[in-house]
Amino acid sequence: MSRLLMAAADKVETTTETMMREFEQRIVASPPGVCPVDLQLAFLKVCHAQTCGKCVPCRVGLRQLENLLETVMNNEGTMETLELIERTAKSIQNTADCAIGFEAARMVLVGMEGFREDYISHVTQKKCIGAFEQPIPCIALCPAHVDIPGYVALVKEERYEDAVRLIRKDNPFPTACALVCEHPCEERCRRNMLDSSVNIRGLKRFAVEKIHADVAQVPKKAETTGKKIAIIGGGPSGLTAAYFLQLMGHQTVVFEEKEKLGGMLRYGIPNYRFPRTRLEEDVNAILSTGVEVRYGQKIGRDVTLEELRREYAAVYISIGAQIDKKFEIEGSQSNHVIPAVNMLREIGEGTTPDFSGKRVVVIGGGNVAMDCARTAIRANAKSVNIVYRRREKDMTASPDEVRGAIEEGVELTVLQAPLRIEADEQGNVAALWTQPQISGVYDKAGRPSPVKAKKEPEKIQCDMILLAIGQEIESESFAKEGVEVKRNRLVVDESGCVAGMPGVYAGGDCVSGPATVIKAIAAGKTVAANIDEYLGFEHKIRCDIEIPEPAMDNKIPSGRIHLTEREAIERKCDFEGIENSMSLEEAQQESSRCLRCDHHGCGVLRGGRELEW
Repeated sequence: MSRLLMAAADKVETTTETMMREFEQRIVASPPGVCPVDLQLAFLKVCHAQTCGKCVPCRVGLRQLENLLETVMNNEGTMETLELIERTAKSIQNTADCAIGFEAARMVLVGMEGFREDYISHVTQKKCIGAFEQPIPCIALCPAHVDIPGYVALVKEERYEDAVRLIRKDNPFPTACALVCEHPCEERCRRNMLDSSVNIRGLKRFAVEKIHADVAQVPKKAETTGKKIAIIGGGPSGLTAAYFLQLMGHQTVVFEEKEKLGGMLRYGIPNYRFPRTRLEEDVNAILSTGVEVRYGQKIGRDVTLEELRREYAAVYISIGAQIDKKFEIEGSQSNHVIPAVNMLREIGEGTTPDFSGKRVVVIGGGNVAMDCARTAIRANAKSVNIVYRRREKDMTASPDEVRGAIEEGVELTVLQAPLRIEADEQGNVAALWTQPQISGVYDKAGRPSPVKAKKEPEKIQCDMILLAIGQEIESESFAKEGVEVKRNRLVVDESGCVAGMPGVYAGGDCVSGPATVIKAIAAGKTVAANIDEYLGFEHKIRCDIEIPEPAMDNKIPSGRIHLTEREAIERKCDFEGIENSMSLEEAQQESSRCLRCDHHGCGVLRGGRELEW
């Protein structure tokens, strides 16, 4: 081949790679609300373009699938067309020679099952269910639907109190979410089309550093309705419901079992990730609305659900998931086998453990496991080892948490399933025996299932084992009072109402199972609106903050500003906060990267920016 032809071929290949990379960015930034059938058709066309053409299933079959999907998209399909799509896809999946063909067909079948209603709507209603409405990605993916473009624009204008006020219109825990939120809002940020998502959580953190939550003004309260609502549990979901119901003019009373408010924000997250003084800022702002609190109150011991139903117009159960999941292996009753929730609760109550000279093993792969391991390091453990039955990349913990733990000296032992715990003559932990695993077939969650390997068990010497394998809900007392319970969770209808108990609602972890802080907040917000409607009202919480107009110079690709942390060698020696905030220069640059989808490219927020329930 001549040099000229080789240069041309290289140019084509480079251009193709660039286009594929940009196509991948568009897939990542695909906003909620797009027609899934249309998106699947586009994916199928890409797959067909990749085929080598050697086998009929790929060369001919994928083209036929394209034609059938085009028929549906053109509103010319019938129910027989859908059946033909399924038969054709199954035939291709079973006969294609390589992954290009059978994976493309498999994805069509997954779509036919996952959004079948959309296919049927195109056939019967001649339109897409979503009617091509494209909500603003960050707002749609935030469980609390916070006005993210609005507060990012306010940060850019250095209007920090207005930014905090705008956040708190939908989320009364701006500080908590600035420090510990898993920021699902960033997942489909349209900035991904240019470079990478806006650091939304980092900008929120910058705002609450400039103006603390208990200093920023809370929204104006509505006139008093004379209604009283009982809130069982003073965690993020319960306090969120109390906050919004107070703003609506109802009087709320929180029944909290412990001596302080915050739930798992206080008793489940270590101080180095979320300093308690910062939690108090959010709590104080919520209490400033007039929320009453009764501490040391346990349902079934100090007061019954039936008594609350008689005294209050409505009841919200938000007890969270604060007891450990049972660990059933040989030796699990040995001394120094400690549930993670117990250790973290004691720390939240002010008791710092001393693990000096101890060899600690943590069992689990989630954020709680990372919290336990990093806490053990700070408690002067001799060594800390996390044992997990899957691969490191399959851990449910945040990658940043895993990286931080490794930097601080935590060792990861992966693809090892706990087999039994060996104890010494005094009954104290002496070792953990594990069974090596290999990665197997992918499960429904998209992770390869661990399978027992044909290897001998391995022994890990240790003095203490921390169990971070999950949490459960303490639902027994509610079941005794007639609340329907299934798999230890409270059963509710779509509005959050407990079956057979009008006016009694439940939400958060006790309904969904252990979840994120922002999901608990969203549950409290939704139930507050439903209780308000149940009581015969329809309050709206308005925000009179004027949002800056968008700039037009934000389309130049630029690097994302990442938050930094204190040096590992320094931070692992104390329980002080580990994360640094942005500088003013960094916040200005990062807020300038927002593409302002509230004005361009998506649905437009209507004037007034009312609280959307």
